Amino acid sequence: MSLSLEINDTFLRACRGEKTDYTPVWYMRQAGRSQPEYRKIKEKYSLFEITHQPELCAYVTRLPVEQYDVDAAILYKDIMSPLPAIGVDVEIKAGIGPVIDNPIRSVQDVEKLGEINPEQDVPYVLDTIKLLTREQLRVPLIGFAGAPFTLASYMIEGGPSKNYNKTKAFMYAEPKAWFALMDKLSEMTITYVKAQISAGAKAVQIFDSWVGALNVADYRVFIKPTMERIFSELRKENVPLITFGVGASHLAKEWHDLPLDVVGLDWRLSVKEARAMGLTKTLQGNLDPAILLSPWEVIEERAKEILDQGLAEGNHIFNLGHGVFPDVSPDVLKRLTTFIHDYSREKKAGK
Repeated sequence: MSLSLEINDTFLRACRGEKTDYTPVWYMRQAGRSQPEYRKIKEKYSLFEITHQPELCAYVTRLPVEQYDVDAAILYKDIMSPLPAIGVDVEIKAGIGPVIDNPIRSVQDVEKLGEINPEQDVPYVLDTIKLLTREQLRVPLIGFAGAPFTLASYMIEGGPSKNYNKTKAFMYAEPKAWFALMDKLSEMTITYVKAQISAGAKAVQIFDSWVGALNVADYRVFIKPTMERIFSELRKENVPLITFGVGASHLAKEWHDLPLDVVGLDWRLSVKEARAMGLTKTLQGNLDPAILLSPWEVIEERAKEILDQGLAEGNHIFNLGHGVFPDVSPDVLKRLTTFIHDYSREKKAGK
């Protein structure tokens, strides 16, 4: 039976550029990683095994909301989750990351890829979303997907890469195959994300984690049309849309041109600098997660600097410049969340 949950919509209002009483905050990779409860679960189950069990996956997803009092939850899963449905043999290997045994090498390989039917192929993802949004969460749930370039980088390299040489070489040498792959992955992303929204996700973040490997000119030719298609289709669903990548500050203006609501910043580009570049949409970010290992005085000082810039420039959601990593203490994240809420509330109240 569904419960009537009163949702704290501060995060959603900030995404839309509306006035809020304080700066909302959530953390990328807040679900899992540093939490002892999660580590205990991981001793027994792999990531894919957790995501295939809606009750367990919902627990991992809502845990940081309950522990840290953040303003949004993000679904616990991996950007690789939909790939097996289209015929990609992917395994998440400890200490390595996603490993793919059948990497893309030709247009024929692309043509072999299938289509996703979320209700049949990933029902556990949708069941987890329904469980969270109908019965458990009092903050919005963020659904997500990997962007085509980032997914393609794993599919072509066969796993993580430091330079994406094979991916870029394929893009330059096999443009027909490349654009066919972008079409396949954009179709999968649109279908997959729409199913998440239909199940109850209230916002969506598209992770283009590794697209910073491209320069602006190549992004405009090989990637931007695909992203315009994805966000234009998702825009019809009437939920806030966010994008994020690492080491991609040079692409921030390109992202800003897309039909989305929020531009995510990593720690290399400040809120003030982004505004000076002409970005007027809501900005999300961007404390360097390494700072979370510093003394509290340092964390507070850096957080205050980001908050002050966000409050001065308007339309800001606090987050990290990348994800939480395992060495971070949950107590630090809880203390930081409280500080962000209290400090921004006082500032907005004019105290």
